[in-house]
Amino acid sequence: MMKTVFMGTPDIADTVLRRMLDAGIEVAAAVTQPDKVRGRGHKVSYSPVKETALEHGIEVLQPVRIRSDEEVKRRLAEIAPDVIVVIAFGQIIPQDILDIPPLGCINIHASLLPKYRGAAPIQWAIINGETVTGVTTMQMNAGLDTGDMLLKEEVAIDPKDTGGTLTDKLGKAGASLILKTLEGLEAGTIVPQKQDDAQAGMYAKMLTKEMGRIDFTRPAAEIDRLIRGLNPWPSAYTKLNGRTLKIWDADPVETPAGGAVPGEVTKVDRNSFTVQTGSGALVVREVQMEGKKRMEAGAFLRGSRLTPGTVLGE
Repeated sequence: MMKTVFMGTPDIADTVLRRMLDAGIEVAAAVTQPDKVRGRGHKVSYSPVKETALEHGIEVLQPVRIRSDEEVKRRLAEIAPDVIVVIAFGQIIPQDILDIPPLGCINIHASLLPKYRGAAPIQWAIINGETVTGVTTMQMNAGLDTGDMLLKEEVAIDPKDTGGTLTDKLGKAGASLILKTLEGLEAGTIVPQKQDDAQAGMYAKMLTKEMGRIDFTRPAAEIDRLIRGLNPWPSAYTKLNGRTLKIWDADPVETPAGGAVPGEVTKVDRNSFTVQTGSGALVVREVQMEGKKRMEAGAFLRGSRLTPGTVLGE
């Protein structure tokens, strides 16, 4: 039976790990990011991958910097896995680890490579208005998402998909694809394909909180994609009376030309409010005021004095 080591950290990686374990694949060790201390009580928080590994009695390795952690490298060499599976680990893996398994390190990347190489392919696919994305298994090399491609699977992006919902879909697709990939590698039936750099397209750069500030001079459809792409992190936001107002859900609508300026609230209904943009308007349905919990726009409006004519962003 093929012996694997798994490297990953967040929920999308945990989805893959669980599917591998359900399929009976031997996972000799799980490598994940160090524990985090959260909240006022300084409670230690494990990554989803660590939680699952501990549930199944799998050895856990947590290097602060895997590039310079000689003890982790020594342990991986001792385990001598046939293959290392990597998804959303969170650190660059050095060449001396890539060289350990005879079948290589296989990365599950959440895009149809070579398009959307980089740290945030899921979110950028939504922000840029793609209707189809997918997952690619690839043989890792020293470059960033530039290794030879093994298998691909397309996934449709629905009009209301968020970064969170699309991550869930791609995690499930990646979990199925890695099983096919491992089976093909073991059987020797997969022919790796070089990536065509000329077709690489946009680089999916890392997300920042500053990206989330809404520019209401942009078209409503573009702002809607930003809101969905940055949900749940880092979130899209504006200002209301000097306080941060996050917008979690909105629908772009066509509006006739009028005298409202971008960012101006033009209509307040029982369960939503409408904001003018550079082209069209946004019907806002879910928000979060600074210091408050996420809530439906109707609940927010019952506790606020938002009126037509208010300009957001000021």
